[in-house]
Amino acid sequence: MHAFGLKNTFAALYIEEGIKGEWHMLDHAGQRSTDWLAKGGLRPTRQRVALARLLVGDGENRHVTAESLFAASSETSEGVSLATVYNTLRAFCDAGLMQEVVVDGSKSYFDTRMDDHPHFYWEDSAELTDARSDQLEITRLPDLPPGTEISKVDVVIRLRRRA
Repeated sequence: MHAFGLKNTFAALYIEEGIKGEWHMLDHAGQRSTDWLAKGGLRPTRQRVALARLLVGDGENRHVTAESLFAASSETSEGVSLATVYNTLRAFCDAGLMQEVVVDGSKSYFDTRMDDHPHFYWEDSAELTDARSDQLEITRLPDLPPGTEISKVDVVIRLRRRA
């Protein structure tokens, strides 16, 4: 991708590889998306840029499932297949741009917020939200098996609304 970036402007012009002579205008969301991909060392393919725009285009953090991201992309002119969504989410995780949060053995969410933080999982709506890190205190963990070390501790607090 060749960039003709214009600093301090609202857009930059790009010529996308593989589409000779076709110019694409990127607004703030598009620029934020391509910058995010570059941070992970990923080539900005059409599908990756389209999904990145949905994930980080507005600068907010998101928790998505592959299915919810597929549904959101289907509502745009840049719709991508469900298989591509799964593969792209995996590539984003492998590049250190997202983290996978496993709620149970069959349900994974993908989080654009990369610092260590706890989550609430709302069982009635199947929604994952951030919990405040400053209110979590883990004072003791079980003894580790010999020859092991902790690589990460995931905290998912499952919630159910009172009847």
